[in-house]
Amino acid sequence: MMRALAACLSAAALAAAPAGAASYSVLEFSDLVGWAEDDHAEVLDVFLETCRDLRDPDWTTLCQTAADWTDARLFFELHFSPVLIEDGTPMLFTGYYEPELLGSRYRGGAYQYPIYSTPPEAEAGPWLTRAQIEDGDALQGRGLEIAYLTDPVDVYFLQVQGSGRIRLDDGTAIRVGFGGKNGHPYRSIGKELIRRGEMDEHSVNIDRIRDWVREKGEEGISLLHHNPSYVFFREVSHVPADRGPLGAMNRSITALRSIAVDPRYTPLGAPVWIETDGAQDLHRLTIAHDTGAAVKGPQRADIFFGSGNAAGELAGTVKEGGRMIVLLPIQRAYATAEGI
Repeated sequence: MMRALAACLSAAALAAAPAGAASYSVLEFSDLVGWAEDDHAEVLDVFLETCRDLRDPDWTTLCQTAADWTDARLFFELHFSPVLIEDGTPMLFTGYYEPELLGSRYRGGAYQYPIYSTPPEAEAGPWLTRAQIEDGDALQGRGLEIAYLTDPVDVYFLQVQGSGRIRLDDGTAIRVGFGGKNGHPYRSIGKELIRRGEMDEHSVNIDRIRDWVREKGEEGISLLHHNPSYVFFREVSHVPADRGPLGAMNRSITALRSIAVDPRYTPLGAPVWIETDGAQDLHRLTIAHDTGAAVKGPQRADIFFGSGNAAGELAGTVKEGGRMIVLLPIQRAYATAEGI
């Protein structure tokens, strides 16, 4: 999944104006399954990481008082109301992570597959497709290469995740984050494999897709080109190694406390209660820190599982139902539910 960088948030975006027909129901905290058992102090710390960036008056006043509370659960219960936003589409939770990959600053040997910084012409709107970029020479010789990886599948999934750590062959390491994209819509290669009858919807996951592409050679590369969207990167090695990658608010995100949402419905920076009904069985408060090209609709979220292979194994298996409930400042919650 690709992460869109949005360092500056406007009041209009934070209003989370509905993109289509949706219903808004104000709930009670007693309606949230497992609410009392969560670690509210942990998530309050995560909330404070980004709430200072919120510009809407409803949020700025609330954030100014947040750091003074010693009872984190009471803080959320006194300042927010849970709002269930639905449009008739069933809830879908998926997972994402920050990959750790091998690479080099220079092309040679096994290191043949570049990741690029954003060319100026891609910033103006739709540019070349993935196939045209990878099969052509539009980016070659321009000094846009950040690093070279050992596998085109790694390049693809690094773009899907939107950020990653690259251990270089000289013993150093760099971190890259979302820098831009070519302006073409994201198409799921998982859905394409299902459409072709190669996999079914219950078994498709990142590991199976990765194996299929590698086994099929040129046919596998052709599958990657089914997705015309292409992501460019920027080096963000200033982010400390013990912190998560940067999300859409240009702040580090936190494993199992940060999620990607559709900002047309859920304000970035808002607390979001999630209840998954699959193998993960998560009932916890998270913060809407990120966005994703495939994350569309009010009942859709991508859960950040952390960095490295272990996190990737967990994230790649998540495809669960349940529900998500947005916590909004009380006056905004009731105004939103009443359509004001």
